[in-house]
Amino acid sequence: MAEALPARIRTLDLIRGIAVLGILTVNIAGFAGTTASTLTPHLPHAGSWADAFTFAAIFVVFEGKMRLLFTLLFGASMLLFIERADAQGRDGAALQLRRLGLLAVFGYLHYALLWWGDILLIYAVLGLVALAFREMEIKRLVIAALAFYLVWHLIGMASTWSDLVHDVAVQNGSASAKQLAAHNQNLGALADQATRELATYQLGWLGQIRAKLFDGTFAPFQIALSSIGETVPTMLLGMALYRSGFFAGAWPDRYLRLIAFWGLLLGAALSAGLIAHAWQIGFAVPTMFAYILYWGAVPHLLMVLGYAALLIRIAPRLIGTLLGRRLEAAGRMAFSNYIGTSVLMCAIFYGWGLGLVGQIGHAGQILLVLLGWVVMLGWSTPWLARFHQGPLEWIWRSLTEWQVQPFVRRWTSAVHM
Repeated sequence: MAEALPARIRTLDLIRGIAVLGILTVNIAGFAGTTASTLTPHLPHAGSWADAFTFAAIFVVFEGKMRLLFTLLFGASMLLFIERADAQGRDGAALQLRRLGLLAVFGYLHYALLWWGDILLIYAVLGLVALAFREMEIKRLVIAALAFYLVWHLIGMASTWSDLVHDVAVQNGSASAKQLAAHNQNLGALADQATRELATYQLGWLGQIRAKLFDGTFAPFQIALSSIGETVPTMLLGMALYRSGFFAGAWPDRYLRLIAFWGLLLGAALSAGLIAHAWQIGFAVPTMFAYILYWGAVPHLLMVLGYAALLIRIAPRLIGTLLGRRLEAAGRMAFSNYIGTSVLMCAIFYGWGLGLVGQIGHAGQILLVLLGWVVMLGWSTPWLARFHQGPLEWIWRSLTEWQVQPFVRRWTSAVHM
């Protein structure tokens, strides 16, 4: 039975390819502007109607969903890696621990050398937590994951309720003098922070590294801890789905249809309701922060499960197309593509490159998202025709195995394209 384990599950690669493209759609605002630009289309500068519409559309379709989809796949892939190693007579768990330790190093280097919005270190640190539950029975794993996820976000919703009430009061003119003063102070603080960030992003490469290492040394770890209630339970769900045969296409089609239909319908409707309210109050940052981190948790999860079920259903047909093969290749090289897009976008926006940070609104950023998609889909397939893995995947695997892995293909026809 162990020998029958597949070298790869192609559907995982396909979905991962879609997820890494979708993540760029969300992350682009963080490359093109300040941290607050990921929360509102009106910072660092007031956005147009087109910027607001683009921001709203991305919120409904991509925001939170692609991150969770990637996390779901990461949980499944951790188990797949362990099972394959165990089937070869090695200690899969020990290798996975080393693999996560290396990922943490890569993640911190990504943060320090390139971009503040790294997720690799988050996956590495919280993946260690998730692995502790990997042998739990599937039903209990699902119950524990959903309970943790819901309780965490309910607590967050309760803690941010006053911010929502405050923003509504300011918008409809019923705010007290004290509330208005606090609101204006908050706006001033956000503007000052945006100015400081823009100045930092216009520094040269070494100047930016110095600023992050001295002013935000532990920022990635703090972000990891603040996201534990989203990341860990989603990884656990990914493990449960993998063990149930979901990604291998073992679920009955009628279940997949139901999950896809209701997950996408309800998730999109709830997401649209949240962003419609945010639009009415001018995309106030406290409200958007609360919506993205807590209030959008249920619609995010519903849509992620809907996306996953839909892609499982169409994967057999999609993989046989040119687009499907390109997406699959991009997913096999997700690590290299994720870091590669950071290099590309930082070179476009930061001071050591073209220095366009803060100059392109959300609507204009879509053109750069398309550029990133073209690059990822364009280079992944020819690269894998010549090499066994993406460049960073090869380094990661070689360090994990503590042995140089095969890299150059002897026969280009050997890869399935």
